[in-house]
Amino acid sequence: MVFLIISSIIVAIILGYITRHNVGIFAMIFAYIIGAFFMDLAPKKIIAFWPISIFFVIFAVSLFYNFATVNGTLEKLAGHLMYRFANHPYLLPFVIFVVSAIIAALGAGFYTVLAFMAPLTFLLCDKIGLSKIAGAMAINYGALGGANFITSQSGIIFRGLMENSGIEANEAFANSSIIFAFTIILPIVVLSFFVFNAFKNNIKISVISKPDPFDYKQKTTLILMFMMIVVVLIFPVLNIIFPHNETISYFNKKIDIAMIAMIFVAIALFLKLADEKQVVALIPWGTLIMICGVGMLISIAVEAGAIKLFSDLVENEINVIFIPLIMCAIAAFMSLFSSTLGVVTPALFPIVPSIAASSGLSEVLLFSCIVVGAQASAISPFSSGGSLILGSCPDKYKEKLFKDLLIKAVPIGFIAAILATIIMSFIL
Repeated sequence: MVFLIISSIIVAIILGYITRHNVGIFAMIFAYIIGAFFMDLAPKKIIAFWPISIFFVIFAVSLFYNFATVNGTLEKLAGHLMYRFANHPYLLPFVIFVVSAIIAALGAGFYTVLAFMAPLTFLLCDKIGLSKIAGAMAINYGALGGANFITSQSGIIFRGLMENSGIEANEAFANSSIIFAFTIILPIVVLSFFVFNAFKNNIKISVISKPDPFDYKQKTTLILMFMMIVVVLIFPVLNIIFPHNETISYFNKKIDIAMIAMIFVAIALFLKLADEKQVVALIPWGTLIMICGVGMLISIAVEAGAIKLFSDLVENEINVIFIPLIMCAIAAFMSLFSSTLGVVTPALFPIVPSIAASSGLSEVLLFSCIVVGAQASAISPFSSGGSLILGSCPDKYKEKLFKDLLIKAVPIGFIAAILATIIMSFIL
């Protein structure tokens, strides 16, 4: 049964890659077939495996941040940030990274950032003579790292997956914060390599025109975005600092990011910051289907005892010191052809508590290794992020960029992830 479930996960990923259709749809079908006909589960129980809490959180938060996308706030913010550093061409990879990270951290999400940052980045690379691969890695790493922020899309998903795996909310918050820190620091080290090499090339100053100032709606949207971040973060942070304060603990339990987001959605609607239909249309339905569909199949795996079997295997057959490296490598391999959020983390996060319990390793170490490994190869041209970057590249550069992403970017990212995993093993 366990072999059947593992095989179904692999087949779902392969079918998604070959057909270019959503992996979550295939995962749901396999969850139904295996659960109903091989495990004799009632269809209603299988449907109940749909992770409604994660679905609602992503839905609500995306709905709010979509106002900033529709009314041009995020795009204009990116333009202003890029303009500030226009006269420092050697720092361009860092500038692109920081701008992408900030925009993603403010809630834009990984794919949204890539969509409007990639064309601008490749244009700047042409103007100053910087390699396209450096620009591509800067966007990718920045968007990935920023999206891991506590209140942004990936950070929210990570917390939800951890809590669904039995991790306490406060611990999930702390774990997500550590993941965010590592995925911000690691890219800076990798990008330094490209900046060092840039000095050997003929880099010239680029001229970026000054963007138009923010209008009323955009200023208001920015204020609301920062207000929401403060409201969502203040009590979890205070609870970590003052863990025994009853008042803080009370409010910390009552604060829910999804419901807070819906309050701000209502405020944005009353202020008419963007067209409601356009805002709703931008909800990442594909990501939601992918995450929830794979989540259903993983729940079937848990019901069948696959998690316990894997943890027993790790405990008895694998030396403890190699477990973080193995988890990192598995995540990196999966991410070559699939989504970090939609496939890798929903598949691997649920097994972490049992592996941590059997091996004695910290849960945060294993969670971090999975994310670092997955994001190391997320720039693969066969993955969703890499393919989106490749699609934004001018046609005359696409063939070379495809090779560079596969032969240069992925190996560099993987080596950095392995080194980071070794370092994390000593720290965490």
